[in-house]
Amino acid sequence: MYLVDTSVWIDAQRPAPGPKGLLLRELAARQAIFGLAPVILQEILQGCRDADSLARTRHRLGLERCYLPVDPVKTCAEAGALYARCRWAGQTPRSSNDCLIAQIAIEYGLTLLHDDPDFERIAAVEPRLKLA
Repeated sequence: MYLVDTSVWIDAQRPAPGPKGLLLRELAARQAIFGLAPVILQEILQGCRDADSLARTRHRLGLERCYLPVDPVKTCAEAGALYARCRWAGQTPRSSNDCLIAQIAIEYGLTLLHDDPDFERIAAVEPRLKLA
């Protein structure tokens, strides 16, 4: 079971996707269990070029499984603590959203499919984060 990061959703939509985008396409073809989190949906939608692209993307991703924070307050607090621990260890992520995404993956025991070096930094500090 996978939580798919923004970087991979975007890559999978390219005419010639990279290895992670191809893996997402393969997972979809095999009907494997994967999904996104609300913050990932936000990141994808904020990058849409125009209203038509926004509507198409919103509809398509609205059909995907969505992993909500188990307890929104606790999840956000744990994500903030994770960011602080990364910073203390000299592994500061570029985006605090990535700590929230990582925390949601941890809560559900999901493997995070990503193409973003921030998650490697986070995993160096938090061994419960499984990466693909």
